Amino acid sequence: MVEKSDQLGGWLSKQHKSIPTHPPFRDLEETGIDQLLSEIENNPRIKIYKSAVTGKITGGPGLFDVTLQSANGNPGGEELDSFRVGAIIQATGWKPKDPRENLPYGKLDDVILNIDLEEMVKTQAKITRPSDGKEVRSIAFIQCGGNRNKEHHSYCSSICCLTSLKQAMYLREMNSDAKAFIFYEFIRTIGLYEDFYRKAQEDPGIFLTRGEVSEITRADDGGLIINAKNTMPGENVNVKVDLVVLAAGMVPNAADGEAIRAYEDAKLAAVKGDSETQRKQAAEKAEQLKHHEGTQILNLAYRQGPDLPALEYGFPDSHFICFPYESRRTGVYPAGAVRQPMEGLGSRNDAAGAALKAIQCVEMTSRGEAVHPRAGDISFPEFFLQRCTQCKRCTEECPFGVLNEDEKGTPLVWATRCRRCGVCMGACPERIVSFKDYSVDIIGSMIKAVNVPEEFEEKPRVLALMCENDAIPALDLMGQHRLKCNPFIRVIPVRCLGSVNTAWVREAISAGFDGCILIGCKYGDDYQCHFIKGSELAVSRGDNIREKLEQMAMEHERVELHQLQINEYERIPEIFDKFMEVIEQYGMNPFKGM
Repeated sequence: MVEKSDQLGGWLSKQHKSIPTHPPFRDLEETGIDQLLSEIENNPRIKIYKSAVTGKITGGPGLFDVTLQSANGNPGGEELDSFRVGAIIQATGWKPKDPRENLPYGKLDDVILNIDLEEMVKTQAKITRPSDGKEVRSIAFIQCGGNRNKEHHSYCSSICCLTSLKQAMYLREMNSDAKAFIFYEFIRTIGLYEDFYRKAQEDPGIFLTRGEVSEITRADDGGLIINAKNTMPGENVNVKVDLVVLAAGMVPNAADGEAIRAYEDAKLAAVKGDSETQRKQAAEKAEQLKHHEGTQILNLAYRQGPDLPALEYGFPDSHFICFPYESRRTGVYPAGAVRQPMEGLGSRNDAAGAALKAIQCVEMTSRGEAVHPRAGDISFPEFFLQRCTQCKRCTEECPFGVLNEDEKGTPLVWATRCRRCGVCMGACPERIVSFKDYSVDIIGSMIKAVNVPEEFEEKPRVLALMCENDAIPALDLMGQHRLKCNPFIRVIPVRCLGSVNTAWVREAISAGFDGCILIGCKYGDDYQCHFIKGSELAVSRGDNIREKLEQMAMEHERVELHQLQINEYERIPEIFDKFMEVIEQYGMNPFKGM
């Protein structure tokens, strides 16, 4: 365990009490943090490093070499230790989003954040007004803290409403005459906390209303006046209170998402710039952007950057629909609020899931197996480097950072990072990448083995390359539902649409196929592509396919790309039929019989 601060416990150790974690989920509970920390610190199989950060992490699953440095705030601090691990769990938590741009936090002493109130109750066992130390008898809680706008903080942090309900109960337990006012846009009690919300509603001293707080001003006697509009009663509401508490949003303690994207854009330009000068300038910019906020958390020695790729809001990127604990760096598992906003109970369950995935990673890697999504696959990519032109396409397009480079740009393979998608195989123009059971030649042989009718037989033949994750299962479902499809289609499964090499399309057309249709997972913000960006890469490579067809004097309409969800099996007959209409329009392939 590596802890940046001088003590374990995180935000939980700063809480007075926690929201309920046991049925009937109505009453506040002790956090239990002291007992938990005692168990951890007295466990001989757990080694703890406090006031430490990672100086560097090299290698891959099963072979991560970690170097720790003292967390003194200076880069390149004193080296504390180095060791090897099989997997990594990143549970770096969150930090509050400062709402000062929207409401007078920092301008009025008695406008504080929910974390400030929690610390006050934890340390003082009472609630006082910061401006004069007077005991607080009324509090206005403002949900979303003025954050819920796209310019500032547009997503829900999930825990804020529960925290305000909890802190309103603090006030009521301390003083039965005290009043709590909760203004919200939407009240959300995630998980099993509906009864907890109901208990707060039943308390006559807790007033809840939907409303937009438009102004907070100081009263003559030192109190604060809350003006709220668009309230549930339909009228503007004015409330005078001793204290205002803003529900600050959760921001992950991870690498800055915008900085990551700027770095990745610069790296891409360094490979695909229009001129040598532009590529050189982009490479220099990428080097400057390489170390940014958050990179000190992992400090990965990966060609594709020192941290985990991030989503729009800074949360580590993963295929969160099917593999929520998997990051885009094999063997590194985000857990808790660094992965998505969640409360303490959710974080504990999340950590258990990440720990099980880490154990699975270590065991499967020790057997030479892929962890996911091709779980158990024992193949590895092989590079015939004698023909490598150092074009860097494989290193740039690999979704998982499998490949580093030497100073000349030759790919260096970290095999245990690989998820066997074959994207590198599809990227390589020299076709030097292969697997023992999956290669350009193997699929090419399958294409050549298909019987293609002669032109005079007037039977068209179309090749369908379909990904094994969504498209092929959808094809199976189509059959199970007894749906009929065009009989002139011949299907070959591929690991991922990103693994499709343009050579296969050229070979299919050369072999007499009248057309080629590629069907893969949907891609986009929710990353339904099981290999993150395989389908998207196939689309971006469309220009290469069109160029090959033009060189052969063939219509580029003979090749189509489609995205398909597994439950959209009923679309397959329609996709095939419409494509066959296009083929009928352009006629038979003139290469038939040649």
